[in-house]
Amino acid sequence: LKTYEVQLDPARLTALDIPLGDVFEAIERNNANAGGAYIQQSGEQLLIRGEGLIANLDDIRRIVVANRHEGTPITIDELGSVATAPMVRQGAATHDGEGEAVVGDGEGEAVVGIAMMLMGANAREVAHEVEAKVEAIRPTLPKGMTIETFYDRTDLVDRTIRTVATNLVEGGVLVVLVLLLLLGNVRGGLLVASVIPLSMLGAFIAMRATGLSGNLMSLGAIDFGLIVDGSVVIVENVVRVMSERRPDSRATKSTVHEAALEVARPVAFAVAIIILVYVPVLSLRGVEGKMFQPMALTVVFALAVSLVLALTWVPALCTFVFRKGVVEHDTWLLRRIRAWYGPLLQRSVAQPKRTIGFASVIFAVSLAAVPFLGAEFVPTLEEGAIAMHAIRLPSVSLEESVKAVTRVERVLLDRFPNEVETVVSKTGRPEVATDPMGVELTDVIIMLKPNSEWTVSSKEELIEAMERTLRDEVPGQRFSFSQPIEMRMNELISGVRSDVAVSIYGEDLQALKKAGDDLVRILSAVPGAADVKAEQSAGLPVLRVQVDRDRIARYGIDAGDVLDAVSAMGGRGVGEVFEGQRRFALQVRYREDARSGIEAIRQIPIASPTGALIPLGQLATLTVEEGPAQISRDRIQRRLTVEANVRGRDLSGFVLEARAQIEKAGVLPAGYFLEWGGQFKNLQEAAERLIVAVPIALFLIFFLLYMTYGAAMPALIVYLNVPFAATGGILALLSRGMPFSISAAVGFIALFGIAVLNGVVLISYILQLREDGESLDDAVRNGALTRLRPVLMTAAVAAFGFVPMAVATSAGAEVQRPLATVVIGGLVTSTLLTLFVLPAVYSWLGKRSD
Repeated sequence: LKTYEVQLDPARLTALDIPLGDVFEAIERNNANAGGAYIQQSGEQLLIRGEGLIANLDDIRRIVVANRHEGTPITIDELGSVATAPMVRQGAATHDGEGEAVVGDGEGEAVVGIAMMLMGANAREVAHEVEAKVEAIRPTLPKGMTIETFYDRTDLVDRTIRTVATNLVEGGVLVVLVLLLLLGNVRGGLLVASVIPLSMLGAFIAMRATGLSGNLMSLGAIDFGLIVDGSVVIVENVVRVMSERRPDSRATKSTVHEAALEVARPVAFAVAIIILVYVPVLSLRGVEGKMFQPMALTVVFALAVSLVLALTWVPALCTFVFRKGVVEHDTWLLRRIRAWYGPLLQRSVAQPKRTIGFASVIFAVSLAAVPFLGAEFVPTLEEGAIAMHAIRLPSVSLEESVKAVTRVERVLLDRFPNEVETVVSKTGRPEVATDPMGVELTDVIIMLKPNSEWTVSSKEELIEAMERTLRDEVPGQRFSFSQPIEMRMNELISGVRSDVAVSIYGEDLQALKKAGDDLVRILSAVPGAADVKAEQSAGLPVLRVQVDRDRIARYGIDAGDVLDAVSAMGGRGVGEVFEGQRRFALQVRYREDARSGIEAIRQIPIASPTGALIPLGQLATLTVEEGPAQISRDRIQRRLTVEANVRGRDLSGFVLEARAQIEKAGVLPAGYFLEWGGQFKNLQEAAERLIVAVPIALFLIFFLLYMTYGAAMPALIVYLNVPFAATGGILALLSRGMPFSISAAVGFIALFGIAVLNGVVLISYILQLREDGESLDDAVRNGALTRLRPVLMTAAVAAFGFVPMAVATSAGAEVQRPLATVVIGGLVTSTLLTLFVLPAVYSWLGKRSD
């Protein structure tokens, strides 16, 4: 960063008897503008403006510092040299192993620019606009200079949106196929399918109105099967009623009207319940709220529109599509299922206690499996790049750091040619300290080639190989691996760049360091721990200049005069120089030979009030010692952070085991305490909020069911679907080796709504048959057989709509997989419960109440 620099020669200051403070004062007084109000002349008002700003190097050279010997002026150029010079460097950027050993010659180094996005802006749009500006700048660059984009978030955004779009299209196709296979009526299937684009159109309009963008999270839980569930029940009932009554064309409208009204109330309540179960997600706050609220809002928008369409558009279209009548017939698949279902239904109703007992055992087994699931905040999104953190000793120089990171870049490119595309490193911090780091720290962005070109099987294997290779070939450094966005998210959340952060609070730096070292040892022994490191709080060599109060008092010198000399070693700011609209720092600094060593610094002259110049070494004690490298504070206390990444196991299980080991070891002194942060803290906060919000939502579900039936018993019977739906979700996660996460929690929430819908469809019809005068056994048997198709259709379209998400492996699928897995697994058990256990329970309780 360019500065205007006055490079003073201490020998000239001594020879001419010039105090350092006079130099500061002279430059500051000779670099200013002034206003003198105005004068009136010939009826006009003239503003008075005095201009004395420094415009160039010559202006600085001609500034008078003092007058000697009959008014002879002493100017700045007699005390040293004046030139443009760089700000003291605290960092460097290199790429692809092209950096050189000597920092400052420009050869091999690069300049890294980062486009900062405004809060609330759209990442994809901003990235496209930045790229357009880069293309406009490219032709104007000086010869030999190029601009290369090495990291562009648009790539990740496009890949994740492509994943979402693919899953939605494939899910939509599967939903339509299931409708045709089970409904057996092409016109009815296409009619139901027409609800999908109209519901999404309504959802997009609502998203636009509320400022939601289309992204992985907002569209990640959309299931076309879920959207058409209400319409499926309406159309299936219309087809059944019209097939039974065979109305003529004049009676079609009234028949459709009656058939739709027959199921309108349970459909409306059931879809309202599905919408209601998303309320807990809307209650999330913080990072988890930012991530999952758009998902819940989009689903709520789509479901609300689909309910309106199911009650208006679908019946109206039925009167047109089925105006010439319709004949209901079971498809081949449904006939086989019905033939299998009838005898099993009879056995389950005949032996209700055995049926309920068997279902209860399965539920108990699933609850027993919960502790084995583990938990994490959200699944790690595969970004297609690696962010590596290289850490060296705090005493390392910038030159040595650049040498070390250049070796790292070359090793990565040479040893992993099939995996690594480019490597860009940022060591220390820029002059504009938006990202403060010491020169011992380096952020290394490793851009990867497509997986198809890799010689390793997975990213985890690649990271292990990189860590092993770098440890062997570039010793003296430690490495931590993450991903660019994930690393920044972790840093924003907890101030560290790893999955788990343990903050130790206390007063004594040495005690904190010892506790931190003990924690590193304990955490490293916990299975799953990787990249364990403590914040480097000590080990920085310091030349300490301690003012001797007695000596400065003897000479009548202020401590500020000594400290001015210290600041002049690094560059004492005395103003700014304007070049048009640009401004550059103006600083005074001792020449390099005057600060080349401790002895040279001892000889720097300090002026006394009498005009005598006293060497700095006679006014202060200069000692070299080890000082703190970094002091972090939080909550009005000193803090030291130990961080770790977790690989090969769930986050919650790792933290629980680590906590137990730390408590057992008792490494903290009295008065010191720990706090766990990182993604685990977000998981805890989200879980605490859901623990309150989910029971409230479940109570509201029961209340709506009670309103639907006007009695507690049928509401409780339908409510059985909730725990038994959870059974399948838990077992599905366990079978796929997936830990519980907020994504899975959203899946359970969606699952409860679908499960309740199926129960409402069945029990409502059984109650209707009872009101029509059928006996209990006949009502249960006929109701279950009649509602077999809508129950299977609502469950199947919802499950198959999630299948593409459950099996996808492309970018962004990591977040969708747990959600889809829970819904599919839960629908299997809840559908079986609806078809077998609910009729058995209703029959058993009905006989007891009779």
